Amino acid sequence: MTPLLSLAFSVHSNEGVYALLLGSGVSRSSGIPTGWEVVLDLIRKVAALERENCEPAPEVWYREKYKVEPDYRQLLDTLAKSPSERQQLLRGYFEPTEEERAEGNKLPTPAHKAIADLVAGGYIRVIITTNFDRLTEMSLEAVGIFPTVISTTDQLIGAIPLVHSGVTIVKVHGDYLDIRIRNTEQELASYTPAIDALLDRLFDEYGLIICGWSAEWDVALRAAIERCPSRRYSTFWVTRAPLGGHAQKLARHRQATILAVRDADQFFCNLKEKVLTLADLSASHPLTTKIAGATVKRYVVDPTARIRLHDLIFESTEALVAELTSKDFPQDIILYKPEELANRLRLYESRCSNLLSLLTTGAYWGNPEHAKLWANSLSRLCGGIEGKGALNTPQDLRRYPILYLLYGAGIASTAAGHYQTLATLLVDAAAKDEHHRRRPICSSVHSLSIMQHDLARLLPNMAVFTPVSHYLCAVLREPLRNYIPGEYEYHMAFDRLEYMLAIVHHDERRDGQATEWWGPIGCFLWRGRLDPEQRVGPKIKEELESQGTNWGPIQAGLFGGSVDRAKRAIAVLDQYLSRIVV
Repeated sequence: MTPLLSLAFSVHSNEGVYALLLGSGVSRSSGIPTGWEVVLDLIRKVAALERENCEPAPEVWYREKYKVEPDYRQLLDTLAKSPSERQQLLRGYFEPTEEERAEGNKLPTPAHKAIADLVAGGYIRVIITTNFDRLTEMSLEAVGIFPTVISTTDQLIGAIPLVHSGVTIVKVHGDYLDIRIRNTEQELASYTPAIDALLDRLFDEYGLIICGWSAEWDVALRAAIERCPSRRYSTFWVTRAPLGGHAQKLARHRQATILAVRDADQFFCNLKEKVLTLADLSASHPLTTKIAGATVKRYVVDPTARIRLHDLIFESTEALVAELTSKDFPQDIILYKPEELANRLRLYESRCSNLLSLLTTGAYWGNPEHAKLWANSLSRLCGGIEGKGALNTPQDLRRYPILYLLYGAGIASTAAGHYQTLATLLVDAAAKDEHHRRRPICSSVHSLSIMQHDLARLLPNMAVFTPVSHYLCAVLREPLRNYIPGEYEYHMAFDRLEYMLAIVHHDERRDGQATEWWGPIGCFLWRGRLDPEQRVGPKIKEELESQGTNWGPIQAGLFGGSVDRAKRAIAVLDQYLSRIVV
């Protein structure tokens, strides 16, 4: 077995056990300079002000000129007197211009994106880095994860304990917008006692994946690794070239496995692919899922396959009903431990994988006349679970498979622009609500009916405002990648579905006459506030205003075919959202 395969097995089978230790090599392909390169460029600027030539060794010129070692803070004070001026100066090194953004420079690399996917899957929870940049944070935020960042002792003292904080990034040398960053030999020689204590704990309790770090200059970081006596979990050291003397010593101390790679981008992309492949193979019937989707594609374009398509959906639905009501999913069980809750959801997702493939493929490629099949499947699942005593409390985790499948099919139909299919899914499929009345599925099975937010926030990385929505966005990403490959497009389709779910849910209450909001909200709330380009609400309102009765959801019969009812639902939602502080 190659070291990479061994690492992939270890990461997959030990979720959250491995911490990353990232150096400047991980950000190299982004075009962002290292901290020392910033210092050298600042010296060049000082030399220009002095009208002297500092080449070919700017640091030597500075040392001889000022009789002191180059100091990051002193250089900044020389070139920019106020905090605002210093921040503006530093942004030029670390934040892309429009031209650089267009060229893909100073943006998260493939390595950062692969790391974010591993974090989203729950495989990585702690990242230690010597880098000043914010590429890791940016890549995580792009997948809806907002980590706890520790770059100073003050932040560490006020930080949530690691066990409760979800994802944590420890920036041992600081952040580029804080002038206290560590750069010089003296600054790299020691850390504060609090930072040392944190590193002692991390190096003792976690396995390590080291990438892009030479170990040559970081004396304090080397010392933290050297004083860790235990090797509870393995260490993997990823390198482009043979390790130097200090790195070799540390590798021997940790009994590290050395992985020779071309670069960080290739390594992390390969690791992500292998870990996710192992996850797929661990799910039930991994090959059957692909075959099921391919079969639906053939059937929906063949009018003579109508009966075969019906039988395929019927048999797959009945098989899932039998599984969900088996002893593997006992009734009247309340899960309060994070690992138990996460395992239960993964088990549900694994058992739903075949039917999810059928419904997403059908919703994306099928026609409106097929939509009744997908809706009937969801209704049957609701009825099958209801028959076992579920769906009779305000929150019931046994609704999760139904919501999971509804979201999958709903996102697919939304991405394809099939509003008739979406309307059929939301309104024609039915289940009992908390008052035991048969209601459209959008009114009876939604994020608020699955589990309370406090319970959902126990899930890894889900300490967020809309945890159920956030979780679904993450777990449905891979099953829908073949239909929506782009991240921006996926998030837009996901948020559009949730926005439609919200306003249709409201409209279904008293035929759109309710004036006070009550209903589910989702990722569109905070995602739109972070990035105005991803605000689905204004886009939907603009479509409704410009298209009127020709708007797809109105044509499909949602809101009773009334533009005014749709506008009322949107207005009530907007009023409610305006009062929420995230």
